[in-house]
Amino acid sequence: MAEQLDWRAAKLIRTRDLSPDTRLFEIEPSGDFVIPKPGSHINVTVQIGERPDVRSYSIVGPCADGIYRIAVKLLGDTRGGSAYMWSLKPGAQLTISTPGNHFDLGRGRPEYLLLAGGIGITPIFTMALALADINADFRVLYACRRREDAALADELRERIGGRLQMFLDEDGDRVNLASEIARLAPGGELYVCGPIGMLEAAKRAWQQSGRPVEQLRFETFGNSGRFASQPFKVNIPRLNLVVDVPQNQTMLDALETAGVAMISDCRRGECGLCALYILEVDGIVDHRDVFFNDEEKAANAKLCTCVSRVAGGSITIDTADRAA
Repeated sequence: MAEQLDWRAAKLIRTRDLSPDTRLFEIEPSGDFVIPKPGSHINVTVQIGERPDVRSYSIVGPCADGIYRIAVKLLGDTRGGSAYMWSLKPGAQLTISTPGNHFDLGRGRPEYLLLAGGIGITPIFTMALALADINADFRVLYACRRREDAALADELRERIGGRLQMFLDEDGDRVNLASEIARLAPGGELYVCGPIGMLEAAKRAWQQSGRPVEQLRFETFGNSGRFASQPFKVNIPRLNLVVDVPQNQTMLDALETAGVAMISDCRRGECGLCALYILEVDGIVDHRDVFFNDEEKAANAKLCTCVSRVAGGSITIDTADRAA
């Protein structure tokens, strides 16, 4: 079931660069302040050309002062939301939602392993601070390309010290997931936020470990595919319809704009509600979801339209719209 969120006016108070391409935004909402839980996000209305749209950003820190903080990575391969956010100056008026949460932090576990990749540090940072406050047993593994890209690393190390371990591509470091999971206490939980490759690797390693599936929690961001986003066409023979999907729009959004009745919820490649059957594909399906397993993705029977795309061609699908 989709979350029931309230929308309200807000004001951008200040910004601060955390890395060359990651900026922190401090946002003051109107009305009563809803305290976010670790793992929470807010939705922000953005303007993409002439079209309003919505983006979801993880909340950074406990926000005990009544100010929401989000971190936005400026992406070259983007649908336009990050560029819009980076264009804003302090004093800008915004429309935001109250906090929602698809990545809730469990309590009372014997141990926690938190794994972040790149901008995935934003919810992991907040979880780590919350766990430190209650003296929980936890470790944070933070992987990114270069030292200068490690947003929030200094603040995190100042708070949790040696419980933070960095893995930098430029130093040839890699997280040994099997080894790290083996170190985790029985009943401990793994929380992962990062690009799709990291999430898939974590899911495989967790499955191979034999641990209960419900003790792996994860969150993804839909821009992380194996191929750069590019335009493609969607053919729907039953509706006698061809839909163009621009580089900066999701397949789900393009179908909805074209009047195709769709079912969706998370819009993050996690719930599977928006998945449609693939009848034929000319090109490569870039599966960017974490709903289907490796075998299902290889079979190319369905794709999650909210995040997945086609590289170098077109796709023919069937839809859930039986009334058309």
